[in-house]
Amino acid sequence: MAATDGMRADWAQKDFYAVLGVSKTADAAEIKKAYRQLARENHPDSNPGDEAKAEKFKAVAEAYDVVGDPEKRKKYDEMRSLYASGGFGGGFGAGHQGGFDLNDLFGDRAGRGGSGGFGDVFSDLFGGARQRTTQRPRKGQDVETSATISFTDAIDGVTISLRLTSDAACGTCRGTGGKPGTKPHVCNVCDGAGTINTSAGAFSMNEPCPACGGRQLLYDEPCPTCGGTGRGSSARTIQARIPAGVKDGQKIRLKGKGGSGENGGPAGDLFVTVKVGKHRIFGRSGDNLTLDVPVSFDEAALGAEVKVPTLGGSPVTLKIPAGTPTGRTFRVRGKGVTRRDGTKGDLLATVVVQVPTTLDPAARAAVEAYRDATAGRGLRTNLFEEE
Repeated sequence: MAATDGMRADWAQKDFYAVLGVSKTADAAEIKKAYRQLARENHPDSNPGDEAKAEKFKAVAEAYDVVGDPEKRKKYDEMRSLYASGGFGGGFGAGHQGGFDLNDLFGDRAGRGGSGGFGDVFSDLFGGARQRTTQRPRKGQDVETSATISFTDAIDGVTISLRLTSDAACGTCRGTGGKPGTKPHVCNVCDGAGTINTSAGAFSMNEPCPACGGRQLLYDEPCPTCGGTGRGSSARTIQARIPAGVKDGQKIRLKGKGGSGENGGPAGDLFVTVKVGKHRIFGRSGDNLTLDVPVSFDEAALGAEVKVPTLGGSPVTLKIPAGTPTGRTFRVRGKGVTRRDGTKGDLLATVVVQVPTTLDPAARAAVEAYRDATAGRGLRTNLFEEE
């Protein structure tokens, strides 16, 4: 409660008439005229980089949002009058001060179930009004693109060049929307608020002004490049690091590499969808590489030592035991994909027994001799057994 009341005291001591340079008895036309002149002189678009004028513009817009509205002005005057007469007991705080209860002054809906009091005055005066008159920083547009890399680059990691086109402030008018060299004037549709209030049945909402697009100012001569929108496109080339172990279809986020922000906001992010090409002999299963190893019938039957390649490394030797069937997989530790923690997966080498399609006379005679020697073993007997 104390922090909230302190903020109310700060508002109560602000003289919005002095900010606009008008008297307390000024009529609506005088107030509007003063606001337009001060807004034109101090708008950030007309004074790029001038922080003092930017702050002045905020104060002017804030003041006009209150005293430029008849209902808000009336409640503001009542609040100022009470403060000036000492009706706040010399300060703000919880409980009783100066012979009355501040809960009565600001309204305690939770305790009394009603509304009213100066709590409503503050709510009406400042409930979101300040935000409508100040252009908030906006994060830049997120950009999506795709890149195709080789299988080997996906395993090892690679730096690639990307050509990007993204939304950005117009290079001719620097985002103001006006023809360079021309002066802006306060938007006469929203009176410089940047938003308009629209009603939808029982509800009302604030929307960006359709005339000025929320920029609060208008130019009689729009920028010839962007047509007054203040926005354009930016083409650039960046270097993007694709980490080792990236998978096909994986989306990589590059923070701050997207579109530029507005009103001092941060840049957006770049999302790169990686497409990984196929390798001639290697495949991938999670963090493991896969490889089909052709072996001859005699190597599988009698056993053998077979050299197989690794991706980017020296060959390794597999010891094939006698009687190894086709489809058996051997694991070679640490020859797979690099993980995030720096460790590596394995190489899974699967034996594929090769059956010759043609035989010379000597080979045919040897196979026939083998057939005769193994005749009667009944390899398919179990296919006909009753359960």
